Amino acid sequence: MADTSGLDEPIIIKKYANRRLYDTSSSSYVTLEHLSELVRSGKDFVVLDAKSGEDLTRSVLTQIIFEQENKGGNALPLNFLRQVIRFYGDSVSQALPPYLDMAMNNFTKNQERWRGMMSGGMPANPMAMFEDQARRNFEMFERSMSMFTAGAPSKGRPDTEVEDEEPKPSQTASKRQADKEDESETLEALQQQMAAMQAQLAKLSTPKKKS
Repeated sequence: MADTSGLDEPIIIKKYANRRLYDTSSSSYVTLEHLSELVRSGKDFVVLDAKSGEDLTRSVLTQIIFEQENKGGNALPLNFLRQVIRFYGDSVSQALPPYLDMAMNNFTKNQERWRGMMSGGMPANPMAMFEDQARRNFEMFERSMSMFTAGAPSKGRPDTEVEDEEPKPSQTASKRQADKEDESETLEALQQQMAAMQAQLAKLSTPKKKS
């Protein structure tokens, strides 16, 4: 009888110096396409360097995406890729992974809705739905970040000194205006991403002409 004690454990994939990938669960060498199928089927795996044990999962997953894009997958809009590159080295980049993770999880939860929309034809105003989705993602992320930072201790002077310092009206107004500008820029970037997604969905939902 087969051993089922480790079904919930991620599959261990070993990567050798010659770039070959070895699936320890099936005791066989596999390809990136095989790992791509594992992801699609919901099977979790980790990729470890066969010699050092270093976790290479992130780089291998990125390589899978690279291969899919080269095959014409075009799941990642050019503007999105450029914006991600710009975030590298920026202090804001720390907030990007949890935001993208939350947005993708939200999109995944609603994937049946998207499929139904594509099979039944695009709605009269698809951009409104995309903008609403982007706005909800941003609001959800803001709530999560505010909960995360609410209990964080302030840096700088002690609390007794901070209480004595009241923000000037002009400073408060300037900060409020800056926050509005930041939010406007973020929403604009999201709208651009949604527009690219809309174009991709429209292309996929266009019925092919029968010969």
